[in-house]
Amino acid sequence: MTPRPTSEALVATAAALIGDRPARVADVGTGSGAIAVALAATLPRAEIVATDTSPAAVALARANVRRLGLADRVTVHRGDLLEPIEPPLDLVVANLPYLPEEEALRHPDLAGEPADAVFASGDGLGPYRRLVAASRARLRPEGSLVIQLRGRVLVASRQELTALAATLAVSRR
Repeated sequence: MTPRPTSEALVATAAALIGDRPARVADVGTGSGAIAVALAATLPRAEIVATDTSPAAVALARANVRRLGLADRVTVHRGDLLEPIEPPLDLVVANLPYLPEEEALRHPDLAGEPADAVFASGDGLGPYRRLVAASRARLRPEGSLVIQLRGRVLVASRQELTALAATLAVSRR
């Protein structure tokens, strides 16, 4: 995937939320691991756990983590959303697919990207809805979820997950 300015904003938002304290941070849908390694570089006291469903993405992310000398603080697992990660987490970040598969032809600028990293079935927001639900059980009471969606970064504390879920339920564009 081509890095986007919103991904930089996602990392900056995560860094502002965690600051200099020790933390457990999950990067869901890590792809190449770019966000996970950026988080590790920005948050030197954080443990980063990254997940992806794609075996190729997991292999690439692991190679990038090793190449950058971050294997002591970044682990990458193959699995769905937060399933392979033991709670509790201080922060969950994600850049998941959110565009409806039926809109693929309307986005020729994304033709070179892995389709399953950009497009999802239905209205495209199913992966985010499932992540919000999974985050409820994995986040510490003072934890937060930070997502990248349609060029914006959205933040929800654990107490605000219901409101975020409601927003995603009615969001269509």
